[in-house]
Amino acid sequence: MPVKAVLFDFDGTLADTLPASFKAFRSVFEKYDRMSLTEERIVAMFGPTEEGILGKYLKNRFAFSEAVEQYYEVYKQSHADLVPDHPEMIELLAKLKKNDILIGVVTGKSDRAFQLSAEALKLKAFFDAAITGDDVKQPKPDPEGVLAALKQLGASPEEAVFVGDSNADIKAGKDAGVRTFAVQWLSVSQSTQYDVQPDGVFYRIQDFQDWLARTNSA
Repeated sequence: MPVKAVLFDFDGTLADTLPASFKAFRSVFEKYDRMSLTEERIVAMFGPTEEGILGKYLKNRFAFSEAVEQYYEVYKQSHADLVPDHPEMIELLAKLKKNDILIGVVTGKSDRAFQLSAEALKLKAFFDAAITGDDVKQPKPDPEGVLAALKQLGASPEEAVFVGDSNADIKAGKDAGVRTFAVQWLSVSQSTQYDVQPDGVFYRIQDFQDWLARTNSA
């Protein structure tokens, strides 16, 4: 069936923002808990929003509000040197818009973090719908966010695909009944092996573009 809507995860899928997120979390836990975290440990915390992660894992409870503000400040400032522009991603999104394909985002990021990155990377104008971690009761791998994005876009699961870089993305998409693809096309991906088999894996943005063109011309 032709693709009417493409849903994307954000971190590690649409934007190479994971290094900035790692830096921000490390700075917070080192300052307030005197704890050094590996990337793997940080990824294992993912699911809730940034505030949710700090609320769950930060031991120094009295510093929570200050820690949240430090996270966002470091995250914002890190875009300048850690988050590269990806002209090929802009080209993909522009081509989807040109072909009247709806674009949605389903991310576990807080709305604040999502807006910071989308604005810094000049991506906001492309999105027809955006579901953040603040918009759902159950984060991925629950399919709530995917289903909410489909509802906003007026698309059925059969008309859509979901593209993400993590196990949680793959499970959420599959449980929502959407064709779901894993990607490893940016510098850092959350998962390279999957508990639930995706419908395919793309290592280059161009490969996804080619697949979409073939699917919609069949």
